[in-house]
Amino acid sequence: MRSPGPEVDLRAAAIGAVVLLREWLGRGRARATRARAASERPESPRPIAAIERYVPRRAGLAASLLLLVASTGLGIVKGGHLEAFTTAFSDTRNAIANSAGFRITAVAINGRKQLSQDEVLAVGGVTGRSSLLFLDAAVVRDRLKANAWIAEAAVQKFYPGQLRIDIVERTAFALWQQDGRLSVISEDGAVLEPYVSRRFMSLPLVVGKGAETQARDFLALLARYPQVRSVTRAAVYVGERRWNLRLKDGLDIRLPEHEVGNALASLSKLDKEERLFSRDIVAVDMRLPDRLTVQLSDDAAKARDELFKDKKPKKKAGDA
Repeated sequence: MRSPGPEVDLRAAAIGAVVLLREWLGRGRARATRARAASERPESPRPIAAIERYVPRRAGLAASLLLLVASTGLGIVKGGHLEAFTTAFSDTRNAIANSAGFRITAVAINGRKQLSQDEVLAVGGVTGRSSLLFLDAAVVRDRLKANAWIAEAAVQKFYPGQLRIDIVERTAFALWQQDGRLSVISEDGAVLEPYVSRRFMSLPLVVGKGAETQARDFLALLARYPQVRSVTRAAVYVGERRWNLRLKDGLDIRLPEHEVGNALASLSKLDKEERLFSRDIVAVDMRLPDRLTVQLSDDAAKARDELFKDKKPKKKAGDA
């Protein structure tokens, strides 16, 4: 069989060259068309051109979304719906976490004496909707320590559903009366609660401004003299400087500002030897270090006056 001659090869080469030339000319015309369209388009102002050059694409969409979120947030705050929105958001995420297996199924509370378990959980903000995953142990601890009854608190989480709370409660130490209000206080003077429960009626009573912070030291000193302590109804802090004692029978004892222990020792001795507290008197003033002044009751004062009147010598007849 005879192979094609050189004429066939030349014809094929010529056809290929024509095709390539057409493609090149077509590309040139397309570039010219685009350049002409760009030149006919009105030129953007310089600020807009700079923005188009340097601002990332889709930045306008992001800015619009940000503006929408900010407007929604402003509406929630201005409309007073922030707390409701926060609560709804918290409940939603807790519900999701509970469904995923992080529901609080066991709670252990150690150290409580005055507060019930429900009271401790309520103070800490732990509810039946809370999930262990989103429970902030530090926030719960701070809430607990903000309660007057709780001096210290520790909160631990054990996944997936166990919560442990350890607290140290303050102890009711005394009753404090100020401006007509009666409160239960601890040793450090913290007001635990208003006095409404009779279970605290046996606590010692202190009265006056500043008495709540000074009561611990004074009552400890008074306890060393049971002869006086057993008949005392209230200790009154006067002028934030010194103490008076109001006894159960109404007798007032005005103690000195200094050397209070010596004054209490003298009182105890006088009652043992002279039955001072049983006498018909209304006040004992010990504010001066070198003397003790006793104020008689009205009846006792009248009786004394009558006694002295009878003992006055009668004038003889004829005396000038």
